[in-house]
Formats: sequence, structure tokens, C-alpha cells
Amino acid sequence: MTVTLEVAEGVGTLRLARPPMNALDVATQDRLKELAEEATGRPDVRAVVIYGGEKVFAAGADIKEMQVMDHAAMVSRARALQDSFTAVARIPKPVVAAVAGYALGGGCELALCADYRIAADNAKLGQPEILLGLIPGAGGTQRLARLIGPSRAKDLIFTGRQVRADEALALGLVDRVVPAAEVYEAAHAWAARLAQGPAIALRAAKEAVDTGLETDLDTGLAVERTWFAGLFATEDRERGMRSFVAEGPGKAKFL
Repeated sequence: MTVTLEVAEGVGTLRLARPPMNALDVATQDRLKELAEEATGRPDVRAVVIYGGEKVFAAGADIKEMQVMDHAAMVSRARALQDSFTAVARIPKPVVAAVAGYALGGGCELALCADYRIAADNAKLGQPEILLGLIPGAGGTQRLARLIGPSRAKDLIFTGRQVRADEALALGLVDRVVPAAEVYEAAHAWAARLAQGPAIALRAAKEAVDTGLETDLDTGLAVERTWFAGLFATEDRERGMRSFVAEGPGKAKFL
């Protein structure tokens, strides 16, 4: 399998497994979508780590596969490509990318689908599609600009240059940098902590933030208001407030 889903203690690890560079060919894209949808539906998955291994996250699309595709073939395939990444972005649970080595092109776009990105100190990220006479096609022109701002995104997309972990952190492209040997453990710890949290409230928070970024302020506030009020019907809200009153903040158990 080119992508696997391993679940332990509430954390699902979506691992890319197509050596040597985890090139994202059509089969890998389709498998990624399938497992992202599985992670979405499984109640035992409460948070997700995306990981490509110790040496490389994903070095991009399979160029040899793409080279033989003409315009008609890509018109047919482009939506499925985006849908596979969107399935990851829409997992209604906390998602963290553990990025070691190269995360280029589709690999960078996959990392952008996570809620949080932890990079190894040996990571290199970028959108080099322009060097092939292309633009990013799996969400890079949209998610990157929303994350780091349009001018910084245009610099990376126009030049196709790679950035090391320290510059990626300064740009806001990643959120934390750790030694390469620790990247998966750090990402897993982030996910494991949130896997112990209130699942419905976490889903509400993610949807409210993501929806708000895609719409106007009034609509975003309406989404927030609806979720906020709706959470008063949940057992987790009752447990959290009861624990706060009895024991103080931060002691509620939600599982």
C-alpha cells in the first residue's frame, strides 16, 4: 500500500509509503483520499498525524506519470487530484503534519492540508511547479496564500525556490522546528494531547475557523454562534463545566 493508516490510543497516523521519495502518483492520491475518509468516519481516530518517514515527507507528484498526460487527461484528473487533498483538509479532527526531508510540490500542498505543521531541522519545502512550466494544482495557490499571505506565497510559487526549516518557520509555513530524530514523536504528542480533548468542540472549532477564512465576517460569526450554542447540548460541555466548578480549569476528562 502506498499510504497506510495506523491507529493507536486515539491517534491515526496516515503514513506515505512509496519509496524512495513518496512521489504522489494517481494511485497514492486515491489511496490518500480513501484513508482520509476512513479517518473521518472512525470514532477511534480522534486526531491525525501525516508522516512520510524519517528521510522524506513527499517530494511531489510523479513527474514520469504526468509527462505522458495530455490536456484532456489532466482535465479529467485535476479535480480528483484536488479532491484527494481536500479529503485530508476536511478531516473534522485535529491534523498535524510531521515533515522531515523534502516536502515539495504536492508534498508541500499535503502539509498545507494539516492544521499544524512540525518540521524537522532538515526539512525543505517549496512549490517548484513553475520550473516545469506549471502552477501548483493540488491547492497550493489557495492554501499557501491563505496561510502565509499572497506576496510571500507568490514569491515561493513564482520562483519555485525551496526554503529550509528555519525560513519556513519565519514565513509561517511551519509552526515548529525540532531535531529530525524527534519530528514524529513531537507530532504524535501534539495529536495525542488533543485526542484526549472534547471531540465535538474540537470539530466545531476547526469548522468555525476554516469556514470563517472562506467567507465574510458576518457569516463566520454566524457559524461560530451556531456551534457555540449547539455545544451546550453536549455531554462534554457538561463534564467540562462541572469539572471547572469543582476542581478548577484544565482537569476535565473527556473520554
